[in-house]
Order: sequence, then structure tokens, then C-alpha cells
Amino acid sequence: MLVSDKQLIDDLKAAKYRPVYLLTGEENYYIDLVSDFFEHSVIAEEYRDFDQTVLYGRETDMRTVISYAKQFPMMSPIKLVMVKEAQDIPTHEWDLLADYLQHPLPQTLLVMCYRHKKLNKRTKAYKAISDKGCICERGKLYDNQVPDWIGTFVNQHGHTITQKGSVLIAEYIGNDLSKIANELSKVFISLKPGDVIDEEIIEQNIGISKDYNVFELQSAIGRRNVVQCNRIVNHFAANPKDNPIQMVLPSLYGYFIKIMLYLQLPDKSQAASVLKVNPFFVKDYAAAAQNYSLGKLASCIGYLYDADLRSKGIRNTGTVTDGELLKELVFKIIH
Repeated sequence: MLVSDKQLIDDLKAAKYRPVYLLTGEENYYIDLVSDFFEHSVIAEEYRDFDQTVLYGRETDMRTVISYAKQFPMMSPIKLVMVKEAQDIPTHEWDLLADYLQHPLPQTLLVMCYRHKKLNKRTKAYKAISDKGCICERGKLYDNQVPDWIGTFVNQHGHTITQKGSVLIAEYIGNDLSKIANELSKVFISLKPGDVIDEEIIEQNIGISKDYNVFELQSAIGRRNVVQCNRIVNHFAANPKDNPIQMVLPSLYGYFIKIMLYLQLPDKSQAASVLKVNPFFVKDYAAAAQNYSLGKLASCIGYLYDADLRSKGIRNTGTVTDGELLKELVFKIIH
């Protein structure tokens, strides 16, 4: 049975247990979220030494896992057996789990944390887990989905965040939800209930400059604001560790691709869904589309490609720094 992380945790809170759980997928944040709940909330603290076992896939085998699963609880009504990094258990051993699940011990909750990839759905083990237990599977979010996720996460903790703030964090950190959650948790400490997280708070607590970031550079490029572009690029050149060119180039590439898509849209009202951006930001792409033709945008993509190669030591003659490459690139783009 496939379940969401929320449904699974709600069931555990209501003491609705299944004999086996598979926490899997490419998004580790949800595996950690659910496994932490199992580890810290299912067995009473005073009974954990007796009735809670945590194993690691690289250090165990399926036969050992099943031997623990077959043991009756000593003090608690239920026993928890958790296998972290279960993907390290050899594939051929998983048939033993399928055999165990024909007659699982009702008092045991067996939790398999299978990271980075998925267990083959055609295997006996997957089918047995699906039949007798719960499967919680989450893939990576697309980059355009991250700002909305940030907004929801912040709301769940009793605060709100500006749309620009969500995008700023997403642009800076990417789609690593665990890292985003960790950074936001630091912010929550200094907030009062109901406080709004804006760019000022983000700069103070996470260290992302509200004035000198890729998002602001895109905006300045879209407006062809020479003064603002130069100010931001000079800051990037002076602080290469905070704004590495390897982070800037992919963001600019995605930005120009979206402008190209917008220009070719017959129905501009569909822009948000086609570009996969928050409707709030469509106006920025519309404004940029007034300043760049398709031909110019194609040239900009070429400039980015060349800058990428040169930043990697290809086509780069002499000792041109990343900061100098970025200055040259932005000059070509806006002129």
C-alpha cells in the first residue's frame, strides 16, 4: 500500500501499525522525517533499550534483520526494528524478507530505509511489502516546485515568507530539502509566532545577500540595467566563494530559456504553467521579453556556453579569473 509521509505519521500517532514499512525514493528529507518519527515517538523512551533495534545495511544482512524481527518485545507492546541504508543489503537477499512477510510477527514493526533509488517493483520483496505493509516513496522536487514547498514548510512552523524570499532561498540552496529545512530551522529560533520571513531576515540568518544574488542579477539583466548589473557582478567577483560562477551560469541559462518560451507563447495567460514559475514572477519575464529578441537570446545562450567551457579550463587562454569571465559575459549579454 502506497501512503504519503503525512498519512503514515498520522496512522502511527493513532497506533495503526503495519508489520513492515519501506521508506524509499530519491528525496532523503522524507525518509529522514518518517524514520525520525519511528525512532523517537513509537516506542516509549524507557523501553527503547529493550525493544528498539537500529541496524545498518552495510553492516548486516537480511537473515540477521529477520532474526530480530522474529523476536517478541520484552517490555513494550510492540518492537521496532529499523534498517538504515537498506539499499546496501544485496538484492538477492531480499527474497528472505518476502518469505518472512508470509507470516510476519504482528508485534514487530520492521522499517526499511532505502535511499537514493527505488526497490525494483517486480521483486517478491516489493510485492510482499506492498501487500502486507506500507510504502512511502518520494522523488526529488523540480526546481520550480521548491519555492512553494518552502512556503508550506514555513507555514507549518507558524510563520510566513515572502514570495521573493522563497525564490531567493531556492535559487541559493537548490532542491536539497534537508539543507533548506536545516537553514530555515535556524531562522525560526529568532522569530516570534506569526513573523514574516523577508529578504532582510534571510540575509541576517542564512547569509544570502538580499541585494547581491543571482535572482537580483537576473532582474537587472532582464531590465538591461547596466549600473545594477555592474554593481552585482563586481560584488560576485570580489566574493567568488559566496557566488561561484558554477552556480550563476545554470541559473542564467534557465532564465534565458524561460524568456525564450515566453516570447513564443501564443497565449500569455498560460505563462505561469508553461514556464513553471509562480504567477507572481510572470511580469518579470514579460518585462525581459520586451528587451530581448529571440536572436539576442540565442546569442546569450552561446555566450553562456562559451563562459562555461572557459570556466572549466577549456578555451580559456591566459589566467582569466571567474570574476573576469562573469564581467565579460554580462557585458556581452546586456550590450
